[in-house]
Amino acid sequence: MASFRISRLAMWRRSRAMNSTRLWKSRFVFWIGALAIGAISAGFAIAADFAQKTFAAFAGTDEFRLAPLILTPLGFVACAWAARSWIPNSQGSGIPQAMAARVLRDLPDRGAMLSLKIAVGKVVLTVAGLFCGASIGREGPTVQVGASIMMAAGRFGGIPAGRGLILAGSAAGIAAAFNTPVAGIVFAIEEMSRAYKARTNGVVLITVIIAGLSSLGILGNYTYFGQSDALASGWRDGLLVLACGLVGGVVGAIFSRAVIFITRWLRRLRVVSAGRKAVLVALVAGIVTAVAGVSYDGLTWGTGYDVARAAIEGQAPPPSYFLAKLVSTLAATVSGIPGGLFAPSLSVGAGLGATVALVLSSEVGLAAILGMAGYFAGVTQAPMTAFVIIIEMTGNHDIIVPVMAAAMLGYGTSRFISPEPLYATLSRLFVADALRAARAAGAAGRAAAAQEVAAVAEAEALFEDSPADDRPAGAAGKDGDGPR
Repeated sequence: MASFRISRLAMWRRSRAMNSTRLWKSRFVFWIGALAIGAISAGFAIAADFAQKTFAAFAGTDEFRLAPLILTPLGFVACAWAARSWIPNSQGSGIPQAMAARVLRDLPDRGAMLSLKIAVGKVVLTVAGLFCGASIGREGPTVQVGASIMMAAGRFGGIPAGRGLILAGSAAGIAAAFNTPVAGIVFAIEEMSRAYKARTNGVVLITVIIAGLSSLGILGNYTYFGQSDALASGWRDGLLVLACGLVGGVVGAIFSRAVIFITRWLRRLRVVSAGRKAVLVALVAGIVTAVAGVSYDGLTWGTGYDVARAAIEGQAPPPSYFLAKLVSTLAATVSGIPGGLFAPSLSVGAGLGATVALVLSSEVGLAAILGMAGYFAGVTQAPMTAFVIIIEMTGNHDIIVPVMAAAMLGYGTSRFISPEPLYATLSRLFVADALRAARAAGAAGRAAAAQEVAAVAEAEALFEDSPADDRPAGAAGKDGDGPR
């Protein structure tokens, strides 16, 4: 009987705790944060589409066709300089920063990887990069923006689970950016955490749902690449799956290794100062992007969405398009400007698949989808995210098995060629920088404290040796007398 009363008392106390004002405040702030992610993602999508369409229309005219040869490099330099000077840790995709922040739980503000300032700067500079024709996307930056918003909401609402909030914000960012809720959850499991805890699954699911509803309320329900009706049947399509998976994995691994190699090489380069190096790298990347864009009549500008969608619908781009788009995306990725590589990578994969289809005399639409799966899995080494996101973006559930096979082939081939996953490797560089800065700040603080102690000791020694008449009024003398 006593144990029953204790149990009922415990349940009553737990019920009161679950319905306390403080807990409901935390939930309300959490829901507002999730709604904000969806709304900002929708606004980001509208601004990004406007930016790249405006630049493409400008550069597509006969009188301004060669203008990007000057404007694009200058735009790259301006974006890289702004990111370095005003908004540190905003460069690149943003996914490595979010991954690094999950590790840096003992540093203030997660090593300065996630903040509302970075979120605003990331959106503005990514849109500015698209105005310059950069081969970047908004999906990776939306991950960092979503994680930053959830961290800010958590601090304001007193929600303690920082790692879970980063995971939830990242998943919501992907889900809202592509309108792919399942892919957002899979991305959180496979890429961001590499594990899944039961404690965080509710947080992730609720955030993805609320952010998705917010985005849908603004943009409406849509399929990112439209509706595909491609089918795979017969031995020829089986050969196409094999070819797209293997070739996509090889090319994706080459891209991944190139990004890692160039990034490390640039970090070790000490020929010029860090500021000049950032400007020179951005200038060269801008020139490469401009030359590729002008040479291919603007096909490589921006995200590459139009080319990828046309390939899925059966209109093959030039056979070498995928190579030009890959080079442009590589230049933008290492340039130091904010911007992601999800959408450009899907465009490279679609072009690669279309080229394989031309070689094998296969259906272009099916090959474009399989090429996206193989190449994207090769770049990110996240095969589950690859095939889920592609199936959700094309709305074609009749080719789930071929897409899964292409993604797994791309992943396995890429792992063999490039053992280091791209995002995980880049995140370790951010972790190293944050720890180095923290140690330097700690050493500087200790040195300043030691100097202050030494200065006080020296002043006291001088004071003790000075004549009584030189002492400040009211100061104690050697006899210990204080002010009268």
